[in-house]
Amino acid sequence: MGRRSPELNLERTIKNRKSCLSCENINIIVEYNCYIRKLILFMKHFIVIVLLCTFGTIGAQTYEAGIFAGGANVIGDVGRTTYISPSDIAIGGIFKWNIAKRYAWRASVIYAKFDADDTKSNDPSRQQRGYQMDNSLLEASAGLEFNFVEYNLHKMGPAFTPYLYTGITYVRYDYNYFDAGQFLSVAQRDGTFAVPMTVGAKIRLNQFLILGAEIGARYTFTDNLDSSNPEKLNVSRQLDDLRFGNVFNDDWYMFSGFTLTYTFGRKPCNECFE
Repeated sequence: MGRRSPELNLERTIKNRKSCLSCENINIIVEYNCYIRKLILFMKHFIVIVLLCTFGTIGAQTYEAGIFAGGANVIGDVGRTTYISPSDIAIGGIFKWNIAKRYAWRASVIYAKFDADDTKSNDPSRQQRGYQMDNSLLEASAGLEFNFVEYNLHKMGPAFTPYLYTGITYVRYDYNYFDAGQFLSVAQRDGTFAVPMTVGAKIRLNQFLILGAEIGARYTFTDNLDSSNPEKLNVSRQLDDLRFGNVFNDDWYMFSGFTLTYTFGRKPCNECFE
């Protein structure tokens, strides 16, 4: 037989290499598809496990919903400087999500009214000045409540603990001012953030009701709850400086009262009522 030409051998070699490369590419594609299928399967199992754990945890919590009722007072440049001295009502709703025996997420909406009277102050200069004012506010607050004692709502028997609460608060209030010693109310409201600091104690009355007593301070980022620093007043451009008192010290307001909440939610299987 005659020899094959070099060109024919080269052509066949190229075809064989192309065939090998095609096989390798096919193998890579098959392996890649297998990897993608395994990854998708793993993600499906992972998502299912996460959802089961999440809903299982949520379903195992106990929730509380109820009311707050008490009084409110302001600490500023008008009236008394006593921290706990309610001058008018405070009332609102409260919700808690007990995520553990020592912790609970908490949210509340509270409406309050308060007044301040210089003649009731222990400061002689305030008594001589004789200013009087009143205001109202609506706050929304959310944060974390910490129990000093493990507070298990899923078991019968006494359940009592002191607690602390803090978080973030947003409050809307009337923006009033004094002019020539006269308290003037205008149709203007303003809002500010505040830092809530609350201490209290609670006891379970029965399987569903919890009674609490608490005192809460709110440090605000405004100096005009008492109408002493109306820098944002709409009419301030036409009037002289209306500020008085310590303009570098923001106001506080206080709540003191009682909470009554109703508990509900599914109990964990390992902590059923005994």
